[in-house]
Amino acid sequence: MNFETSSEGKNRLYRYRLQFRPLGLRLIFAFAVAFLISQLNLEYIDSWFFDLRIRARIFQKNTENIQLIYITPSTIQKLNGMPNSEYQNTLLKKLVSSGAKAIVYDIPISETPGSLLAKKTWATTIANNPQVYVASKETTLKGEEKNLYLSFPFENLKATPAPKTSDTLNFAKDSVTRRMILTYQDLPILQLQLARLYNPELVDPKNVRGHFLFYNTLQTYIDYLRPKAFKSFFIEDLGSNKIDFSQFKNKILIIGTDLNLNEAEYIRTPHSSSPTAMTRVEMLAHSIDTLIRNSSPLKLPLYVNWILLGLISAITIQIVLSMKPAQGLLTILGILAGFTLFCFGLSSFFGIWVTMAHPLLAGFLCYYFFIPYRLIIENRRSWEYYQKNKILSQVEELKTNFISMMSHDLKTPLARIQGMTDVILADSNSVSSQQREAIDTIKFSAEDLLKFVNAILNYGRVESQGFQLNIQSKDINNLLTEVVRKHEFLAKFKHIQIVMELEPMFPVPVDPDLIKQVFSNLVENAIKYSNDHTKILICNEEQDGKVMVQITDQGPGIPADELPHIFMKFFRSKNAKSSPIKGSGLGLYLAKYFTELHGGKIVVESICGNGSTFTVELPMNQGGSNA
Repeated sequence: MNFETSSEGKNRLYRYRLQFRPLGLRLIFAFAVAFLISQLNLEYIDSWFFDLRIRARIFQKNTENIQLIYITPSTIQKLNGMPNSEYQNTLLKKLVSSGAKAIVYDIPISETPGSLLAKKTWATTIANNPQVYVASKETTLKGEEKNLYLSFPFENLKATPAPKTSDTLNFAKDSVTRRMILTYQDLPILQLQLARLYNPELVDPKNVRGHFLFYNTLQTYIDYLRPKAFKSFFIEDLGSNKIDFSQFKNKILIIGTDLNLNEAEYIRTPHSSSPTAMTRVEMLAHSIDTLIRNSSPLKLPLYVNWILLGLISAITIQIVLSMKPAQGLLTILGILAGFTLFCFGLSSFFGIWVTMAHPLLAGFLCYYFFIPYRLIIENRRSWEYYQKNKILSQVEELKTNFISMMSHDLKTPLARIQGMTDVILADSNSVSSQQREAIDTIKFSAEDLLKFVNAILNYGRVESQGFQLNIQSKDINNLLTEVVRKHEFLAKFKHIQIVMELEPMFPVPVDPDLIKQVFSNLVENAIKYSNDHTKILICNEEQDGKVMVQITDQGPGIPADELPHIFMKFFRSKNAKSSPIKGSGLGLYLAKYFTELHGGKIVVESICGNGSTFTVELPMNQGGSNA
């Protein structure tokens, strides 16, 4: 008992191994492909997807804490040149008086025209108001902070670094500004200093969402809003009385240029790769607003990318090798589309940046690499199936020829045996009663064998499609009567009564020999499998242009699970196999074939223990077709 259980467990384990071995190989292939793809630098493609997600965002709103003041070509026209130091000083006093939280000059103030006295006065105003900042486009190393001081007469003013970044030598290498610097050598950049005025948590730069180290800087990604998202003014309008300065209270005001003279004053953005897509001033506003909201895109760790890469590779390979090509392609496209929508959704609603380039590339590459592999496998299988089918066809042909040849050769000696028994039985004086009984047994055995040989011959003709109908107009009632007369002896031997209820009918076009064989097989089966002292009912009728012939017995019936198989060649039910009744398993198969050859059909109804009813339907106007 324990040995059998152990053997069964080993067999089950072996089957599991065979079942999961292909899956294991596919996983190994998937992770190998994922590893190779992960070695590719797809920063440019992934940044493009990032830009696409930035542009696709719908619900965007800034904090309304930042406003921009521009010097434009119209400013120069109206003021007959750049705003001079005296104009700037007067405007600065008004802005300070308005209660602005911070005022940022993102212009080279040392190059501002004006007298020396006006410049010194303006410098003094800047120095006396700590909420005024002068932005520098450069950063300095520790110990070189003196380089941040401006030139005479602004030598007492220290600029605050506010550099712009662009993906040139690193990252996507497309010159787009996607990042901002938070600290350089642990010193906060201007954007971070200004954001702290509204968000005190940013005193620790590591509280900035999505921060990462890059060389000696702490950086994060800018959560860009749509272009022109911040309220802006022209500096010449602020010199008049048209503007209400009270609206600047508690605001960060950034003063800069938009002169279309120097590309250094502009940046490329995720919204546009044009060299003048956005001014530096607006970029500073987006950076500060991102920090105030602390909404920088959160790029997921690298291991998440590896997991997604391996998962999509494994799923793609499994689909390619297990599903139909068209269905598999649609499924893969659906998965990749769903993954894309998922990434866009995370970006739009949660600000989470999932890298997409590697997983999407894995899906397409795995599909196009493994489709040829699958085709090779399927072609090999098709070739093997073709060869096997060819061999089976040859074997089937040899078998059919052998059966036909053997059957023909058997009919001659059987006919001789039957003839000699008839001769002996005709002479009543030549044999004793015991010998006559033996000769009867020989005769009946020869008849049984002849029936079997005829069935085999008919089967061979069916397999070789050698039947051709010989259509004649015949009365079905006469055919049934002939069949019943032929089997009367067998019925009387078992004391079975055959009751015929036949309606008068017009002649029907049939092949009489084949149809008689159909009825003969059904009647003989009904007699053989019925118990002694029972009845068999044979009736017919015309219905919807068809002749319906029913043969009902009171035999043991046919089990429900065997009903779908009884017309299969060589099939015999379990009860028939266990009984002494002999049979080839071809009678019902040939009956069904001959009936369908006439364009009809044969059906059976049976309840186990309550007999069976076979119904033969033959068309009255169509004799069938050649086989």
